[in-house]
Amino acid sequence: MPFSGSTEDRLAIRELMDIYADAVNQRDTELWASTWSEGSNWKLPVIPGMEDISGKENIVTAWQGGMSMFPFIFMSISVGNIQVSGDTATARSYTSEVGTTLEGEEIRPRGQYDDQLVKIDGQWFFKERIFNTMYGE
Repeated sequence: MPFSGSTEDRLAIRELMDIYADAVNQRDTELWASTWSEGSNWKLPVIPGMEDISGKENIVTAWQGGMSMFPFIFMSISVGNIQVSGDTATARSYTSEVGTTLEGEEIRPRGQYDDQLVKIDGQWFFKERIFNTMYGE
């Protein structure tokens, strides 16, 4: 079954994903950083130098550097799977993005995030996000 766990937990995880996308669209570093747990991992095997970033501070720094390369970016997320087990969960979501590079080139990547999440003091955070491009760049 693609969705398991309490409706409350699944809704909170979906909202976490929405917060993540909104922070990208608003270029809000503080909000984006609030979605990650301490000691988290971000894996972007499609981007040289960002294949595996460990630690929330390093992740946020890498995100700021990446965002500086795109004067415009818009991200939307569609959730495909959430499996909750106590205070941990796994999820899969799909992204659709539109952006422009510093050179003015338009990009339209589509991708998949495979996530591990953790619930700390009643709040869900990303523990690990692995992004793979499915189409475009």
